[in-house]
Amino acid sequence: MSTLEIKGLVASVAGQQILNGIDLTVRSGEVHAIMGPNGAGKSTLSAVIMGKPGYTVHAGQVLLDGVDLLTLPAWQRAQAGMHLVMQYPSEVPGVGLTDMLAEAYAARGRSVEGLADSVADEAERIHFPVALLDRSLNVDLSGGEKKRNETLQLALLQPKFAILDELDSGLDIDALRDCSRRVEDATNESGPNGGLGVIAITHYNRLLEELHPDQVHILVKGRIVESGGPELADRLEIEGYEAFAGADAAAPAAPKKPSLDDLFAL
Repeated sequence: MSTLEIKGLVASVAGQQILNGIDLTVRSGEVHAIMGPNGAGKSTLSAVIMGKPGYTVHAGQVLLDGVDLLTLPAWQRAQAGMHLVMQYPSEVPGVGLTDMLAEAYAARGRSVEGLADSVADEAERIHFPVALLDRSLNVDLSGGEKKRNETLQLALLQPKFAILDELDSGLDIDALRDCSRRVEDATNESGPNGGLGVIAITHYNRLLEELHPDQVHILVKGRIVESGGPELADRLEIEGYEAFAGADAAAPAAPKKPSLDDLFAL
C-alpha cells in the first residue's frame, strides 16, 4: 500500500500565485476526481507534482510514501512511481513507442524480455491499432489515438500513482470507454504496491461514469473548497461551479499581475 500526500501546497507560475494551499491524500487503489472551472489551478497542480519547469513552490510538501517529491527532479519522480497522462500528448519524431518503453523499463531495473508482446496485448485490449505501434511516438495520430497511446504506456509502466490531466478531452464515446475502463481496471489490479492510485482532473461527469471515483474535490481559485463522494459530481452537473463560487472566501488573494494566456496555469 502506497500513499500520496499533498500538504499545504502553495505555488505560482510567471509571477502569479495559482495554488493557495492544497491538501489531499490519495492511497493505492483510490480514484480522486478534481473538478473546477478554467483557471482554478487543476493543470498547475499536476505540473507542480510532476516537476514541470517554470513553476515556483512557496510552501507545502508532496510526499510519496514519506519522500518529498518536490526535492527530486522530474525523472526521479517518475522512477519513484508517479505518472502523468497529458492533456496534450507530445509528438516525438524518430522515437518508437516500444523503444521508449524499453528505456523506461531499463531505468527502473525491469527486464525488457517479452515487452513487444506486452505492448501488442495492451494495444489490443484498448483497441489501439497495432499498425500504429511502429510509428514515431504520437506522430500523425488523432487525438483519440494519442490518448489510447498514453493509456497503453500507463498500463505497461505500472506506476504507483497516475495523474490524468483531462484524459477525456477530445475523446469520442468509444475511446473514452476504452481508456477509462483500462485505468479503472488498473486500480483493482494487485501488485507489490496495491492497485493504481489516481488523481483524475476533469470538467465532465462522463469520465466518472466509467472511472468510478472514491472522492470528488471541487477546486476553485487554487483551493479545494468542497469534497465528497461521487454524488458531488452529480450535484455539480446540476448546479454548476457557480454554486461553489463563494466557498473560497478564505483563500488568500493572488498577487496583482497582468493576465497571461498560459495553458499550464489552467
